[in-house]
Amino acid sequence: MRLTILCLVASTVLPSASQAQAPVFAITPVESKIKFDVKASVAINGTFDKWDATLTFATPDINTGVLDIKIQAASVDTGSGMKNGKLKGKNFFDVKQNPLITFLSKKIVQTGQDTFEVDGDFTIRGVTKPEKLSLVVSGAGTGAGAIKGTMAFDRKEYGMNSGIPFIKIADRVAVTVDLQAKRVSGPPVSLKE
Repeated sequence: MRLTILCLVASTVLPSASQAQAPVFAITPVESKIKFDVKASVAINGTFDKWDATLTFATPDINTGVLDIKIQAASVDTGSGMKNGKLKGKNFFDVKQNPLITFLSKKIVQTGQDTFEVDGDFTIRGVTKPEKLSLVVSGAGTGAGAIKGTMAFDRKEYGMNSGIPFIKIADRVAVTVDLQAKRVSGPPVSLKE
């Protein structure tokens, strides 16, 4: 009986062997940035001040990785109160109805020694569509490094059809991520040489 109780306690307190074999990464927002840029007659670019991102794996295989980014839409910062207000409004981010902008990966594929393509579901204004994030990773295999990437989307496909008075705005929005990641537990991720 004692042995059964001891095994039960050990199984709830200690991680299972499969969990212990999965790489876990921490992404630090303080050292990282998520930026956007839209070609316009007056520059429209900025960052988001509040967001969270996780990179988790089921096994060391890169294909089991999941990148999950959640951005507080109201934390947009263009350096202009007027632009921030317009972007937060109903015609653009509609932050009252849709406080989060998200990207959840569905597939990560290594395309080169340090390059990756990440297919995922991108959600903005409550509209979700598949998008592709292209990444370059520095420090791969060392346990820490930078994950830099770009994604572009058509704002009108997400219901952002309006403009800003007296400013001509392109439809294409470029998003840049610069994430600092560190492996906090588990083995290294298996990568192709």
